Amino acid sequence: MRTIFTTGQVAKICKVAPRTVSKWFDSGRLRGYRIPGSQDRRIPREHLIRFLKEHGMPLGELEDEAMGKLLLVGLDSQVRHNLTELMPIEDFKIEAAASGFEAGIQAESLHPDAIVIDFSMGRHEAMLIAQNLRKNGEYADAVLVALLTDEDTASGIDRSLFSETFRKPFDAALLAERIRTLVGRKKQLA
Repeated sequence: MRTIFTTGQVAKICKVAPRTVSKWFDSGRLRGYRIPGSQDRRIPREHLIRFLKEHGMPLGELEDEAMGKLLLVGLDSQVRHNLTELMPIEDFKIEAAASGFEAGIQAESLHPDAIVIDFSMGRHEAMLIAQNLRKNGEYADAVLVALLTDEDTASGIDRSLFSETFRKPFDAALLAERIRTLVGRKKQLA
């Protein structure tokens, strides 16, 4: 993952002439720095992403780096709707899966940064999904969130698989904020 860009690289991403990027830089709209003893400009990744978002420009090849990806597994439609409403669409791509099989397919195509698993789909299936995700190296650092019922909490499930656990009923705004924080830390979203 590149963290510093030249004006030429930014021009390619934005599909504009390098001179246009230089003008953005010189006017102060695009933040960065000059190489000492040179006129060469460098733009840090976070400033470029912020600039693109502020101006409604497509993120292009930076989209995977800039957007958090969230997979919701087994959530009922109301909870899914509430959570989707609270997550900013410009910062998160959200997909849903109803079963473990569907979750596997979605995880493979989405490569989520965070996965919320509702235990109301069945404790055994929910734990199986979490275990399989943790075994796969691609999802080893994914944020896993369990939505537990009182029965699941009492049964003493293995919480070490999960980054966070929320007990139902829960505050969807609190869950959304926690996901934003954890994914933001992981991806360093601008």
